Amino acid sequence: MTAIIREPIAPRSGPLSRVWDRARGGTDEPAWVIPAFVGVISLAGVLYIWNLTVSGYANAYYSAAALAASQSWSAFFFGSFDAANFITIDKPPVATWVMGLSVRAFGLSSWSILLPQALAGVATVGVLFMAVRRSFGPAAAVIAALVMALTPAAVLMFRFNNPDAVLTFLLVTAAWALLQAIHDGRYRWVVAAGTLVGFAFLTKYLQAYLVLPGFAFVYALSANTTVRRRIVGLLVAVATVLVTSGWWVAIVELIPPGVRPFIGGSTTGSALDLIFGYDGLGRLFGASGPAGRGGGAGFGGEAGLFRLFNDDWFGEIAWFIPLALAGLWLGLWLRRRRPRIDRGLAGYVLWGSWFATTALVFSFMSGVVHSYYAVALAPAIAALVGASVVDLWGLRSRTWFGGIFMGMALIGSAVFGWWLLGRTPEFAPIIGPLAVTLAASAAGVLVLTSVPRWRDALRRVAGAAAAVGLCAVVLAPASYAAATIGVAYSGGDPHPGPTVAGVGFGGGPRGVAGTMPDDGYPPPMSGAPPTRPERGSATAGPPGGGASADSALVDYLVANQGSATWIVAANSANEAGSIQLASGLPVMAMGGFTGSDPAPTLDELKSYIASGELRYVLTDRGGGGFGGQDGATTSDRRAWVTSACTVVDYDGSGSSSLYDCAGAGS
Repeated sequence: MTAIIREPIAPRSGPLSRVWDRARGGTDEPAWVIPAFVGVISLAGVLYIWNLTVSGYANAYYSAAALAASQSWSAFFFGSFDAANFITIDKPPVATWVMGLSVRAFGLSSWSILLPQALAGVATVGVLFMAVRRSFGPAAAVIAALVMALTPAAVLMFRFNNPDAVLTFLLVTAAWALLQAIHDGRYRWVVAAGTLVGFAFLTKYLQAYLVLPGFAFVYALSANTTVRRRIVGLLVAVATVLVTSGWWVAIVELIPPGVRPFIGGSTTGSALDLIFGYDGLGRLFGASGPAGRGGGAGFGGEAGLFRLFNDDWFGEIAWFIPLALAGLWLGLWLRRRRPRIDRGLAGYVLWGSWFATTALVFSFMSGVVHSYYAVALAPAIAALVGASVVDLWGLRSRTWFGGIFMGMALIGSAVFGWWLLGRTPEFAPIIGPLAVTLAASAAGVLVLTSVPRWRDALRRVAGAAAAVGLCAVVLAPASYAAATIGVAYSGGDPHPGPTVAGVGFGGGPRGVAGTMPDDGYPPPMSGAPPTRPERGSATAGPPGGGASADSALVDYLVANQGSATWIVAANSANEAGSIQLASGLPVMAMGGFTGSDPAPTLDELKSYIASGELRYVLTDRGGGGFGGQDGATTSDRRAWVTSACTVVDYDGSGSSSLYDCAGAGS
């Protein structure tokens, strides 16, 4: 394999070839690289796009915001939940911008909502290939791209419409730009990397900054330029990140609250409050957000060093972690005497620091944390796996004990995958033993072919054995990835892999595909396949939008809208989202995502009703927002509505009561 990788070929010509050569960093590569790259990209396309619409609108919370963005440029800019700009979603707007443009171009559908995330996933695999190719060569790049494509968390989130898909694409592209800056020393790539991180911040706020310590360290260590220029480059990077992260926040903060939407998830209507509160320190330490939203014990399992391996997280990301960590140690050890500008050293430091900082934060954060966040770890793990396999191959080619190390790594990874599969014993029980058998067979051949007198003669046999061993390593996670693409996902806490009874967390069953989950969530859209049950207890937190709207309710509201701006005010964005998507008209999400934000106040609600902008109000028969979260503002609104307004009988079957408040606000 090493000899093949180093074989020079004649450079190609033509504009497309020049673009390719510039992207991958050179022309000296074997002929198999482009076919392998195309094959992996095609696999990613199938995994991320095939049967994409099975999930309907997926997370109706973000789908409703995308609809609003397609209807109003003002709602587009702010990331508003509704086209009338009452309240924003509890995230910055970049991911909504992408979906909003798609809906504006192609109309509202499951396809137009979910396709941008799928394309971002395919692009992420491609950009990761280019980044790893620059540091470790084409073989490592192909392996990294394959591992990324098959990681269950990636398959899940690139088929879903949460912001994590766009965030991952932006950060991987920033890493590629940073490696460009490190290798050629020019500031333009520093600016590009900083800009991409800035827009990642405007996708999911402070999570985007988890990579910055590693980015700064690897640039300071490995940039191919003088100390002075490295210092200047870091200053340029800081300035770029601050400007590109802060411009939207600054504009929002400078606009008076009365003429812009309330910032969802905040306690004061301020973007800064959201950044440093619920979406910032609240995520890390569980600090209270609106009506005590900070608690997150029900999601993600108990905080600790091994959280990534618990029953909630293992299916998302754990499969390749041992091999990635072993490879990181090996790669740094092999390069301990290399010059600081060594490309492989820079690559290991970059991806190793990305993994370390992100994994530690995810493992120990005590606020709201979902296991699907693990998609942010997938690029680093994939890069480390690709690099480590190539390093192990090179070690096998030089020393007899290298074959033993490589064989042990393959067998150990396959056994670990079998152990993880044991948590879902009803799912494909043959996969684990098959993977271990293949890995053991490959390991035996690799050990034999590492003996000096047989090494050259059996080089091709060793290459085939390495390929079989790699297949054994990816077999278990690939089975989870394959099980993911046929299932409909909705709500705010999806999980990949098979729907097998008996695996759960926080007291909630995982459930069985095709049945109604114990918590009673219905299908995402009328006529859509059954959704995967939400794993976890009802007290864990809000699942997000996924339920279908009551068609009788929607028909009544549309027919009786009159001149009102909002066809109804609902108790939370979760309830409002399905109505907004079904009707195509603005719905006021009182209290934002969970129903616990302090908007609108009772006086504001009365004002909207008195002005004729709002007539109908929908309230829970049980009262309160999600999971019984019931602040003073929510209680005041409900008490006034139930006493001052008239109950409407609309022949619906929903669990909420509709009130006609015409004239009540005067």
